[in-house]
Amino acid sequence: MHLHSKSVTYDLDEHWSQVQGLLRTEFDDTAYRTWLAPLDLIGLEGDRVLLGVPTRFLRDWVAAHYADRIRALWRCVNPRVCGIALTVKPGSSVRPAGVAATAPTLLGPAPAPCDAAPQPLDGDIGAPLDPRFTFDNFVVGKSNNLAFAAARRVAAPEPPFNPLFLYGGVGLGKTHLMHAIAWQIRAQNPRRKVVYLSAEKFMYQFIKALRFKDTMSFKELFRSADVLMVDDVQFIGGKESTQEEFFHTFNALADRGRQIVVSSDRSPAELTGLEERIRSRLGWGLVADIQPTTYELRLGILQSKAQEFVREARVPDNVLAFLAHRITSNVRELEGALNRVVAQAILVGRAITLEMAQDVLRDLLRAHERRVTIEDIQKLVAEHYRIRIADMHSARRARAVARPRQVAMYLAKQLTPRSLPEIGRKFGGRDHTTVMHAIRKIEELRSTDPVLSEDIEALRRLLQG
Repeated sequence: MHLHSKSVTYDLDEHWSQVQGLLRTEFDDTAYRTWLAPLDLIGLEGDRVLLGVPTRFLRDWVAAHYADRIRALWRCVNPRVCGIALTVKPGSSVRPAGVAATAPTLLGPAPAPCDAAPQPLDGDIGAPLDPRFTFDNFVVGKSNNLAFAAARRVAAPEPPFNPLFLYGGVGLGKTHLMHAIAWQIRAQNPRRKVVYLSAEKFMYQFIKALRFKDTMSFKELFRSADVLMVDDVQFIGGKESTQEEFFHTFNALADRGRQIVVSSDRSPAELTGLEERIRSRLGWGLVADIQPTTYELRLGILQSKAQEFVREARVPDNVLAFLAHRITSNVRELEGALNRVVAQAILVGRAITLEMAQDVLRDLLRAHERRVTIEDIQKLVAEHYRIRIADMHSARRARAVARPRQVAMYLAKQLTPRSLPEIGRKFGGRDHTTVMHAIRKIEELRSTDPVLSEDIEALRRLLQG
């Protein structure tokens, strides 16, 4: 990084003082002292301001909760600033003269704040890449191993399929894999032009090009890419002119052998509002889905995330297991729950315990409160294994009946707030020790019997869906 002249640096210091003053007026004293006061101005890199933070946790928290406002205030004070970058500088409040110690989290370019006029289309067409999203820190499990393997293959030289279409629900890792592909390609060959952006930004850039009568520049910018990556392609459904341009861009790149990676929240066949010719082209290469997470994968993700905080706060295993069981919607919400628990420990000084986590996450846990009944579980499990519901209550010990009954008891413990004695009573008045034995047995079998494990996850999704 090259710091600018003394006069420019002085101006930058003045601007940073103004931004800090504005932040003090907008946020309460506790929030400012905890999250914003530790920020340290490092310098200017191109049109981005580089800010140092003492820990990775603080960097991630500021990026998630305050970065947009900081960026907007910088634009108000100095319109030449288009973004900010946060980098970890442990134990340092002195402005260094060298390169940052860790890869910065790039944040920008921002939407034009303070009524700034839109600028004509230029070369900055892609969105910034998040340095946290790499293959190394992507946790792989049964639900995402195909998508992970496909992404690794696309990032290698001469991939065998084009395009790669990744689909799955919100917060399951599609964007992480796309960023990881881009980082890997750039590391292997920095000269390759990789363009990553959302479908929404693609549409925005196209509309801007129409407005400024500069569609030729738009076409040249996108069609000169070696790799084009478009996130959340479902967004262009129903937008005919954007679809038309996307179709022609897709064809132009494919004809030149350029790689295309696309993500969506559903498969190509299920994309409503998209023309049939586009759906057909999207399904040309490899379509890889990311399934809802399993308990094991959620626990692995939490364990990996907890390692980032190990110097600041240790999260006990039973708290990680609790979160993995209770926050089942998506990875983003799961990591957010862990961040809240760790933040409470760091800010307030509370020891992280199961009771503390339940208290801090009370609102989130209430939203995830399971309303599945034991009767629902018994009915679905009986249908799945083709036995009678009466067999759930009977004394029969034949394996064809006993195993499904144990599965139902296991799911009742996982998906309902009922105690072991209550569950036992619902299964023909059985003792709580019988329920405990059933739960242990199923847990053991899940580790050695992949078919049973997949059955249970399928049943769980049906019950919670």
